[in-house]
Amino acid sequence: MKYVGLHAQISKNNRRSALLLIAFPLLIFIAVYAFCFFMFQPNWEEVNYRFITYIPFVAAGVIIWFLIAYASHSSLIQMATSSHPLERKDNMRIYNLTENLCMSVGMKMPKLFVIESPALNAFASGINEKTYAVTLTRGIIDHLNDEELEAVIAHELVHIRNKDVRLLIVTIIFVGIFGFLVQVLFRSVLYGGGRRKSNNGKDGGGAAILVMLLIAVVVYALSMVFKFALSRKREYLADAGAVEMTKRPLAMAGALRKISGNSNLEAKSEDVKQMFIDNSESSKGFMASISGIFATHPPIEKRIKVLEQM
Repeated sequence: MKYVGLHAQISKNNRRSALLLIAFPLLIFIAVYAFCFFMFQPNWEEVNYRFITYIPFVAAGVIIWFLIAYASHSSLIQMATSSHPLERKDNMRIYNLTENLCMSVGMKMPKLFVIESPALNAFASGINEKTYAVTLTRGIIDHLNDEELEAVIAHELVHIRNKDVRLLIVTIIFVGIFGFLVQVLFRSVLYGGGRRKSNNGKDGGGAAILVMLLIAVVVYALSMVFKFALSRKREYLADAGAVEMTKRPLAMAGALRKISGNSNLEAKSEDVKQMFIDNSESSKGFMASISGIFATHPPIEKRIKVLEQM
């Protein structure tokens, strides 16, 4: 992958963020319109009227969902990973490495957390300077030398600088909304869809909900593919940004070699695993094997190969 520079990466990610904020609501509106179409067509006046009527309620629900999830994500991540603050007095090595990196690029130092696990992993989180955090496992602290650990911390700091963490949270929340919609429609089919009637008295309600469920599944799958593609891209960019900060591509490559095969970290949420520096488990299984489109991370071997070419 060609490296284009950190400032260019930030600009690209900002554009991606804007596109996401447009694309995901559009998918929601398309789903609502499709619902109206299959429920009330061929009466187009009724379709359009219902769409205009439903949209304010749907938009209000999405906004409330989004704001609650966006504001509470930091505490949810800590609970999902059982992390706790990394005390300065007992971890001066980590604090010194992080502070030096932050000073070198003029950024405010994030909070530091640790997960008491022998797994080798790390991730960044947060939506603003008050909540930005870098979380390391005890395993990665103990097994990496200073240069390798510095590269890992730099990788996570680049995620923060590039606004990757905010971008990922946006995608997780919207995909969660689509997933919830699929569940609601599926339960409607199981427990009530077949008994509903359309306006003309025919037993078309159940069929309409089935079609709507199919549309929702397709939209949900597309949003997942888009989210995974962004997740894979951000790992390459963060690796490259870490090299720009540390000037040591082989240190980043060495860290990834040690992490490879030793990164399996239990978390109560699959969404949180997308934030990890390595999520090799996502590359397993039939779905992930289809051209890798359902993998949250690129193969670690490819990331090492790119680093060795720098």
